[in-house]
Amino acid sequence: MAQHQLGRLAGARVLIVDDDRDVLQSFNVALQAEGARTITAADGNAAVALCIEKQPDLVVLDMMLPGRSGFFALEEIKGRDDSPYVVMCTANEGKRHQQYAEQMGVDGYLIKPVPIGHLISLIAELLADIMKERIESGELDEDLEDADDDDIDDDGDDDQDEDE
Repeated sequence: MAQHQLGRLAGARVLIVDDDRDVLQSFNVALQAEGARTITAADGNAAVALCIEKQPDLVVLDMMLPGRSGFFALEEIKGRDDSPYVVMCTANEGKRHQQYAEQMGVDGYLIKPVPIGHLISLIAELLADIMKERIESGELDEDLEDADDDDIDDDGDDDQDEDE
C-alpha cells in the first residue's frame, strides 16, 4: 500500500459551489491541498444535481448563485434524509439572511472574504466524526487508493467528463 500524506481533510468529499471563478478555484486548491476530494459547480441547479449524484460529505455553498439561489439550493440539499453538511459562504452581512439559513439547517455560515484556514478548520470540525469512522474502518485507505480513478469534474461546470 502506498504511503499517503494525510491532510486534515484527507478523503473528505466536498462540493464547492460559487459562481465567482476565483473564489471557486482558491477554495478548490486549498481544500485539495488538505486532502479533500472536491467537486465544483458554478450554479445552484448543478449543485443540487451533484449532491444527488455524487453524495458529498459537505457542501461549501455561495448564497448568490445563477440558476437557483443558494437558499433554494440549501432547501433542496437539506430536504433529503441523507443530506451533507453545508457551510454557506456569502458577502451578505445581514443577520436576517444568516438566521434564515440557520432555520433551513445550514451547519456553518461564513462572511466573505473567508479566511481559508478558518474554512478548513470548520470543515474539519464538522467532518471529524465521519473521518474518524472512515479511518477506523479502513474506508479512508480505500478512498485514497481509488482517488486517482475518479471522474470528478473540477472545472466549475457540470459536464462530467463528457469529452474525455
